[in-house]
Amino acid sequence: MVKEVSRRIEIPEGIEVDAANDYVTIKGPRGVLNRRFNYPGVHIIWDNSELVVTARIDRKLQRATVGTFAAHLTNMIKGVTEGFEYRMKVVYSHFPIQLKAAQNELVIANFLGERRSRSARILDGVTLELSKDEVLVKGINKESVGQTMANIEQATKVRGFDIRVFQDGIYLVEKN
Repeated sequence: MVKEVSRRIEIPEGIEVDAANDYVTIKGPRGVLNRRFNYPGVHIIWDNSELVVTARIDRKLQRATVGTFAAHLTNMIKGVTEGFEYRMKVVYSHFPIQLKAAQNELVIANFLGERRSRSARILDGVTLELSKDEVLVKGINKESVGQTMANIEQATKVRGFDIRVFQDGIYLVEKN
């Protein structure tokens, strides 16, 4: 007897879902997210007011994939309803860090007194709100918001100095 693995994700009111072939599109008040979910033996079915992620074979890899797909779908639903917001703190001791948001990048000037400006890539669909000592990274796609935050943090990584003494940088403080 074949045991089937499945997870059900309830869809709140005001959200439109289209699940065709391997693509799922979710529309909500904050925007539209679409993603391809392709894995052998794992299927996503739209059933009235919920999405059902199923795998016909009960093996460890299929169970893990079903859980991963369910988590991605839950994050997509949360993104189009509430959005994601990461708050970062600008920390410096002597040289004040200057931030400018250009087209698709954040320009970080005067980091550790360097003459050369550093830059961090901002992914599509992500907005930044800059203040003197804080950066708010907002968007509806969790992966894009998280990667943009990581790009900013990596751009201000201190190299060649003792990090216990030189603690300048832009660090994650809060996730919402």
